[in-house]
Amino acid sequence: MFSKSRINDPAPKASPDVTPAKPMDTTPSFMRTAPADSAPSHVTKSKPAASVLAADMTVTGNLKTTGDVVIEGVVDGDIRAHLLTVGETATIRGEIVADDIVINGRVIGRVRGLKVRLTSSAQVEGDIIHKTIAIESGAHFEGSVQRQDDPLQTNRENQMRNDASAAPAPKRHEGSEVVKQATDAKKTANH
Repeated sequence: MFSKSRINDPAPKASPDVTPAKPMDTTPSFMRTAPADSAPSHVTKSKPAASVLAADMTVTGNLKTTGDVVIEGVVDGDIRAHLLTVGETATIRGEIVADDIVINGRVIGRVRGLKVRLTSSAQVEGDIIHKTIAIESGAHFEGSVQRQDDPLQTNRENQMRNDASAAPAPKRHEGSEVVKQATDAKKTANH
């Protein structure tokens, strides 16, 4: 007859409310890719995290990025970024050009930014060219401050524009040469 024993069942049946465990993914996070169906098509990429230069690092050379940068170490060179935060332990020797600049540490060189903020711990030795500026009480600043509508233009661009508008018209020597020849012909005819 029929047996109610589970010994003869080919496989145990899972209960409907229990899901099987998924194996753990050991791939490093920076190498993983999301499945194509995991995100809706209307979602855009998120803004990447800011690059950080740690307090124990020193960079000799220029840094250029369209992203955000946090400097805690030493940079001997120019920096161009979207948002630049100079940490309290940072020292920068060079020109800074960024949309937004927050200075908590030391900067020796020109600062160019749409928005520039010197906190109470800031030490700046150099000129600041800005659209808007905020200087907290206690900040140390030696240099000049100049407001410009477009402070992100470099010196070379401004110099080229000024040179082009201030350049005198080229002198024309054709007329003076004709006059000289006529004068020489007169002298010869008179002798």
